Amino acid sequence: MTVDDLFRDALGRAGDTVATSVFWLHHGTRLAGGDTTYLNHYVAVRVGASFGACSFEAGRITPELCEKASGAPLADLLADGPLPLRIAALDAYLAHTAPHRDDPRAEPVTLPAGTPERRAAARDAAIAELAPVTEGARIALIGVVNPLVAAIRARGGVCLPCDLNLRTTRWGDPVTDSMEEAVDAADAVVATGMTLGNGTFGPLLDRCRGRGIPLYVYAQSASAVARALLGHGVAGVCAEPFPFSQFSADPTVLYRYRAAV
Repeated sequence: MTVDDLFRDALGRAGDTVATSVFWLHHGTRLAGGDTTYLNHYVAVRVGASFGACSFEAGRITPELCEKASGAPLADLLADGPLPLRIAALDAYLAHTAPHRDDPRAEPVTLPAGTPERRAAARDAAIAELAPVTEGARIALIGVVNPLVAAIRARGGVCLPCDLNLRTTRWGDPVTDSMEEAVDAADAVVATGMTLGNGTFGPLLDRCRGRGIPLYVYAQSASAVARALLGHGVAGVCAEPFPFSQFSADPTVLYRYRAAV
């Protein structure tokens, strides 16, 4: 099973399903005590009672594209357009046909109400608990989030951070932009779902398979897509469907999955 397989299957089954709404968000955050301002762009697609979403680099998705895509046949969005939009459409389709809340494999984790810092710490602890973070384990983190770096270290792991945009962590640790460098030094990999939307997921999966190390995905982007890849090179998924935890101060739920052994 690959992402291309998922696209082909969804195209064959989408029928006359419509993307009710398509929109994008620009979200900036600086957590207390930090010196990094995270600037994130998301495109979201609604199908029925479910949303799909994917991060994208600035400029890849425009308001005009979202206006044109809203109300369009889902099959059109799956077949053509920028990859983040196609991934968001696929995510919406998979979440629509099998909502996370109804999946018997899912382990719901409720994030507490509170400040962004409290909720981020709880979220990233849940991710670190999913991955095999043990004393001395080297964990490549593809897509750097400082609270997740802290969560890996709190469990005794050695974090190997990799990001295309950040050059240091909050604590001054160097951040490589070479996925291969990080993976080749790791015992396990935790990657964000954005890898599905920027075209790096396939090479990442191949690298992990070649080294025989497990890949775990923290998925705000493409949470249902990542879930569909469980057991097909993905060892576990922490799925956080839209709307994401950073958009609320109230309790919200994410879903953890582990591939059958």
